[in-house]
Amino acid sequence: MIPRPVRSRNVWLIAGGALFATIALVAGMVIGDHLGGRDSAPPPAALTADFARLESTLHAAVGIAVSAVGSGQAPIILGDWKSGPAWSTIKVPLVIAALREENPPKVTDAMTAAITESDNAAAESIWSSLGDPVTAARKVEAVLRQTGDPTTVQSRRIRPEFTAFGQTVWSLTDQVRFTSVALCDNANTPLFAMMGRVEPDQRWGIGTVSGTQFKGGWGPSPTRSYLVRQLGVLSTPNGSIAVALAAQPASGTFADGKAALTEMAMWLTAHLGSLPVGHCGP
Repeated sequence: MIPRPVRSRNVWLIAGGALFATIALVAGMVIGDHLGGRDSAPPPAALTADFARLESTLHAAVGIAVSAVGSGQAPIILGDWKSGPAWSTIKVPLVIAALREENPPKVTDAMTAAITESDNAAAESIWSSLGDPVTAARKVEAVLRQTGDPTTVQSRRIRPEFTAFGQTVWSLTDQVRFTSVALCDNANTPLFAMMGRVEPDQRWGIGTVSGTQFKGGWGPSPTRSYLVRQLGVLSTPNGSIAVALAAQPASGTFADGKAALTEMAMWLTAHLGSLPVGHCGP
C-alpha cells in the first residue's frame, strides 16, 4: 500500500543500515497500531475481570474501546479483538468529508441514507462526489487526521464485491479516539444527529441503549465469517462516553455477531459508573 552517484562501500553500508533501521521502525509502528497496542490506558482490574467473565460466554473474538469524549486521554481497551475492516463504520468520516464539500454545508438525501440506513449505493455516490478514488481517500483521511487518527483509508477495491473504503483497516483504539474528538466539533453536529436516527432494524448492540448516537458496520471475511462492529456515543447523567466495539463470532454468522454486540452493550450499561466520561468544550 505504500511504497546514483558512486560512493565508497563504507558510506553505502552506513546508509543501508540507517535505511533498514528506519524501515524496521516504521514497520514496527504499523504492526503495533494494527495490534491495537498504541497508547491505551490500563483498565481497572475489576473491569478487566468482569469483562473477561462476559467474554467467556460469548463464543466470539470481541473487543471494546472506551474513552471520555473531548478528553484526548488514552482509551481503555478490553478484549482480544483489536483491528480489522471498518465496513460501514467508515461512512461516518466519509459523510463528514462530504459535508465539508458543501458550501454552505447541508445534509443531502445520500448522506442521510448512508448513515441512517447504511445504504451502500448512497455511500458510493458520496465517495464518487469526492473525486477519483485516491483523492476521495485523502479527503476522508483528512477528516481522520484532524482528530489525531493515523488510519490510512483504502482507495483500491481489493475485494471486487465490496466498497474500497469499507475495507479500510480501522482499529478500535483509533476509532474511539476519532469518535471522542469528532463529537466535539460543531461542524459535525448534523452527522451525529443522523447517528441518533438509525433505522430500527439496525438498532442492535449499543443501538439498544436509549439516546445513543451510533453507526454499525458488518461484512464477511473471504471465508464468509462475519465481523460485526459499531462506533458511537453513550450519554450518561455525568457526561458522554465514546465507544467502539466489535465481535467476530465462532459460528461466523451475522446474527451471532449482532447478539454478541448486544450482550456487550448490556455489559457497558451495567458498568457506566466505572467508565470514563467527559464533556465537549471547556
